[in-house]
Amino acid sequence: MVVNLFGKLGNWLRRRRRPLVRVAVVLTVIAVAVAYLLKDPAPVGYFTSTAAQDRFRAAYREAMTDLPPPDRTLDVRTGYGVVRLYHFRGGTDPAAAPLLLLPGRASASPVWADNLPSLLRLRSVYTVDLLGEPGMSIQSRAIDDATDHARWLSEVLHALPEPRIHLLGVSFGGWTAMNLAVHRPEKVAGVVLLDPVLVFADLSLEVILRSIPVSFRWAPRSWRDSFASWTANGAPVTDVPVARMIEAGLQAYVVKLSAPARPSADQLAAVDVPVLVLMAGSSRLHDSGEAADTARRTLARGSVKTYPEASHAINGEYPDRIAADVAAFLAGA
Repeated sequence: MVVNLFGKLGNWLRRRRRPLVRVAVVLTVIAVAVAYLLKDPAPVGYFTSTAAQDRFRAAYREAMTDLPPPDRTLDVRTGYGVVRLYHFRGGTDPAAAPLLLLPGRASASPVWADNLPSLLRLRSVYTVDLLGEPGMSIQSRAIDDATDHARWLSEVLHALPEPRIHLLGVSFGGWTAMNLAVHRPEKVAGVVLLDPVLVFADLSLEVILRSIPVSFRWAPRSWRDSFASWTANGAPVTDVPVARMIEAGLQAYVVKLSAPARPSADQLAAVDVPVLVLMAGSSRLHDSGEAADTARRTLARGSVKTYPEASHAINGEYPDRIAADVAAFLAGA
């Protein structure tokens, strides 16, 4: 019976093949035409208007009030634009290599509000607004591939006075950190990755489909709030300053960056710095089990842990646990 069913299905597909091919061709032509009509010739990211930029910056300033006051604000000029960093003095050993925190896509330094108090007990900390994302960094040159992503961040590290720096990145910030370790590891002392995307596993089909509607600037705010809440496994995002900042950035800023390319197994195996991977076991963005297995199999100097109940918003859900794991990692790095 099962064989007969598959036989009938095969016959139907053979009869329908030509119409299906025609439909596929038509859809492809339509998709290419729409992409051409919507093509934005600008080579770098930009705010859509002064009013939109003002709205984002107001949300950014409000979200920054949840952080301890930085002792230094730095604007580092690179070949790809001016990069905004904040320095927070911490720890007990001034000579210890600091942490540089890299936020996820469409976020910026305020996303680390929950993490800074516990991390500052360990080391001094820099936060950075990623170049080409909504924030206070200003992109001036196209970032077309993974090597460009690594170059601008390497230039930032080389502009800082410390000889070695530990990177700690969440989500896309995790990809950015690992991408630097792959291509430009000179000043990298170690890497901590919080549920990194496109490093050890591909994005889930569901997150790709859900992200399409909110990628349009004309999408209502409720769609963006709903998507942000979904990535955090249903956690509320209204009346949260950092969530308002992220929503404002999604609406106000046009990102013009190359898509992150997942590093190969050989590239990961060649990374010669210690790496701590903290996966969110309940992340909806990818298969965290597959990602953890890949990390264990490929990293020569890697340590991998999974927080079973954590969503992709792992940094805000488990700040003290993350700090404890980071402390152990730094002690052995």
